[in-house]
Amino acid sequence: MTPRLRLQPEALGVGMTSQRVRDRLIERLRDDGIVDERVLNAIRTVPRHLFVDEALATRAYENTALPIGHGQTISQPWVVARMTEVLLETAMPQKVLEIGTGSGYQAAILAALGVEVHTVERIGELLRIARKRFRSLGLNVRSKHDDGRIGWTENGPFDGIIVTAAAPALVDALTAQLAPGGVLVAPVGGSGGQTLVRLRRLADDTIERTDLAPVSFVPLLSGVLG
Repeated sequence: MTPRLRLQPEALGVGMTSQRVRDRLIERLRDDGIVDERVLNAIRTVPRHLFVDEALATRAYENTALPIGHGQTISQPWVVARMTEVLLETAMPQKVLEIGTGSGYQAAILAALGVEVHTVERIGELLRIARKRFRSLGLNVRSKHDDGRIGWTENGPFDGIIVTAAAPALVDALTAQLAPGGVLVAPVGGSGGQTLVRLRRLADDTIERTDLAPVSFVPLLSGVLG
């Protein structure tokens, strides 16, 4: 059963954060090839303007990435929609690991779909703010302040893994935490160009790779900050 978000008055939005503006974003996503109505409904429902600084709230429903501090961004809505759609293509995953909590928006979209979300963030201040957002929306998201490149082994394996920062190559420690039949979605590449990649663990335990689209993400860094 898909959880019901707890929406306070500020989550409903007015003007450039109103439902009418959100609906226009959904139509743009449809025009750009997003077809999964479950994903579109989650993006329509989750108030993206609560996941950015108040000064940027009027831009929250533009189809663009926005800064969230510490050199990080909240991903473009199309990218969030596409990565989520890829995770759901074969079956609805029960348990998903997200690497790079950031603002918390991608985790909130997954949680709004009824997925059990485990998310790891290396920047302590970002994680503390994201946790407040999860609580205010009534979302039960499990989170951890740690180096995302090592994943969350004790809570794995995962039916899906979504990586919201780019590494020059896929990280073996994360691939190892993918359950049989599971799907990993990640941007791969350096500053010269990145590709959104889907990995699927097949029945014989081999990994099938599919390159999906060119993308642009902040780098996946090691270590932990504050």
